[in-house]
Amino acid sequence: MSWLAPIALLLCLSAPAQAEEIFVTNERDNTVSVIDGDSFAVMRNFPVGRRPRGLTFSKDGRALYVCASDSDAVQVIDPDTGEVRHNLPSGEDPEQFALAPDGRTLFIANEENATTTVVDAQTRKVLAQIDVGIEPEGVAVSPDGRTAVTTSETTNMVHWIDTRSLEAVDATPVGQRPRFAAFSADGTRLWASSEIGGTVSVIDVATRKVAETIAFAVKGIAPDRIQPVGIQMSKDGRHAFVALGPSDRVAVVDTATFQVESYILVGRRVWQLALNAAGTRLFTTNGVSGDVTVIDAETFKPIKTVKVGRFPWGAAARPMTAAQAPDGRAAGAAP
Repeated sequence: MSWLAPIALLLCLSAPAQAEEIFVTNERDNTVSVIDGDSFAVMRNFPVGRRPRGLTFSKDGRALYVCASDSDAVQVIDPDTGEVRHNLPSGEDPEQFALAPDGRTLFIANEENATTTVVDAQTRKVLAQIDVGIEPEGVAVSPDGRTAVTTSETTNMVHWIDTRSLEAVDATPVGQRPRFAAFSADGTRLWASSEIGGTVSVIDVATRKVAETIAFAVKGIAPDRIQPVGIQMSKDGRHAFVALGPSDRVAVVDTATFQVESYILVGRRVWQLALNAAGTRLFTTNGVSGDVTVIDAETFKPIKTVKVGRFPWGAAARPMTAAQAPDGRAAGAAP
């Protein structure tokens, strides 16, 4: 063996692992801020299209997808450099989207024309435009990849889409102005927030009927200021974190009993939520105060406020590579 090999190995082992990063869209500044997941410092900012909102990563973390709503595009961005590689055909006014488990199919809500656009991110081709309700907003894809949903803010429904036929097959009435949807890890439940209704509907996926309706009450806060939007499931599935908009609170809900365990005070008008890879830190985007609150996801205590751009809206943690993960595996990879 060459005498260079041990030295190369030693250098690899001694090289510091890159910190996990949290990416945040700033709606008013047309930028993305990147937060170091360990120090919570803003490491860099880069420009994107107009009025960026939803964002997500490719499975390998090498591509960042951003809904540039007023640019009528989903932008594919190099997360290391901030360079826009290309735009995907997204339909009008893309708000939120979800990447299917196949890693290439994007389901995009188009608020202006009441459709869900389905795009192959690899070929950059539109696969379908599916009619849904008025002002579609929230999008989610089931863990098995067979079902997608879109929430319609004005129609007050969750629309169910068969991902094989790419057709809307059913609709479930929910509370007023549904904004966000998230499947449980086992795919048996769908959680949908209703901003004006002030509730979260927990839907049985098998029957597509509402099984539970969760209401919220914060002492000293008027009911009309409790407006559920973003939802994030804990890594162990025992809790759901719900952003409550202008109440400036995040609710912690027990997913077994559907009871609210805690309300966490954060910045002004909390929109969306993201967990780090380990599930130990929750990051909230606070639109009016222009900052991100970092929460200990195990104790439910806020630990840091991070100033970002104007009107932060979406947040996503960049998937860790195998070299970055503490046990040598990529986050979410099979053992």
